[in-house]
Amino acid sequence: MATTKTTTLTFRIEPNIKEALCIAADRDHRSIANMVAVMIREHCARVGIPIEDKQAPVAAKPKSRK
Repeated sequence: MATTKTTTLTFRIEPNIKEALCIAADRDHRSIANMVAVMIREHCARVGIPIEDKQAPVAAKPKSRK
Protein backbone atom coordinates (compact mmCIF):
# COMPACT_ATOMS: atom_id res chain seq x y z
CA MET A 1 0.00 0.00 0.00
CA ALA A 2 1.39 3.43 -0.91
CA THR A 3 1.79 5.91 1.90
CA THR A 4 1.23 9.63 1.74
CA LYS A 5 4.19 11.78 2.72
CA THR A 6 3.65 13.97 5.73
CA THR A 7 4.54 17.64 5.89
CA THR A 8 6.24 19.64 8.62
CA LEU A 9 4.30 22.26 10.55
CA THR A 10 6.11 24.58 12.96
CA PHE A 11 4.30 26.98 15.27
CA ARG A 12 4.61 28.61 18.68
CA ILE A 13 2.05 28.23 21.47
CA GLU A 14 1.82 29.25 25.09
CA PRO A 15 3.48 26.84 27.54
CA ASN A 16 0.21 26.08 29.36
CA ILE A 17 -1.47 25.11 26.06
CA LYS A 18 1.46 22.85 25.21
CA GLU A 19 1.23 21.22 28.64
CA ALA A 20 -2.50 20.57 28.15
CA LEU A 21 -1.75 19.09 24.71
CA CYS A 22 0.91 16.79 26.19
CA ILE A 23 -1.49 15.63 28.90
CA ALA A 24 -4.28 15.00 26.37
CA ALA A 25 -1.90 13.06 24.10
CA ASP A 26 -0.60 10.99 27.00
CA ARG A 27 -4.10 10.12 28.22
CA ASP A 28 -5.08 8.95 24.72
CA HIS A 29 -1.76 7.11 24.25
CA ARG A 30 -0.97 9.27 21.21
CA SER A 31 1.99 11.25 19.99
CA ILE A 32 1.67 15.02 20.17
CA ALA A 33 1.53 15.21 16.35
CA ASN A 34 -1.23 12.60 16.21
CA MET A 35 -3.17 14.38 18.98
CA VAL A 36 -3.01 17.66 17.03
CA ALA A 37 -4.25 15.87 13.89
CA VAL A 38 -7.15 14.31 15.85
CA MET A 39 -8.11 17.70 17.29
CA ILE A 40 -8.00 19.34 13.86
CA ARG A 41 -10.12 16.56 12.30
CA GLU A 42 -12.69 16.80 15.12
CA HIS A 43 -12.88 20.59 14.84
CA CYS A 44 -13.27 20.47 11.06
CA ALA A 45 -16.01 17.85 11.37
CA ARG A 46 -17.88 20.07 13.87
CA VAL A 47 -17.73 23.19 11.69
CA GLY A 48 -18.32 21.47 8.36
CA ILE A 49 -14.87 21.68 6.79
CA PRO A 50 -14.29 18.58 4.65
CA ILE A 51 -10.94 16.82 4.83
CA GLU A 52 -10.11 14.64 1.86
CA ASP A 53 -9.26 11.08 2.89
CA LYS A 54 -5.71 10.06 2.15
CA GLN A 55 -5.81 7.02 -0.11
CA ALA A 56 -3.45 5.39 -2.54
CA PRO A 57 -4.04 6.52 -6.11
CA VAL A 58 -6.41 4.33 -8.08
CA ALA A 59 -4.64 2.30 -10.75
CA ALA A 60 -5.58 3.08 -14.32
CA LYS A 61 -8.01 0.63 -15.86
CA PRO A 62 -6.62 -1.37 -18.78
CA LYS A 63 -8.01 -0.40 -22.16
CA SER A 64 -10.56 -2.87 -23.49
CA ARG A 65 -9.89 -4.63 -26.77
CA LYS A 66 -12.36 -4.06 -29.56
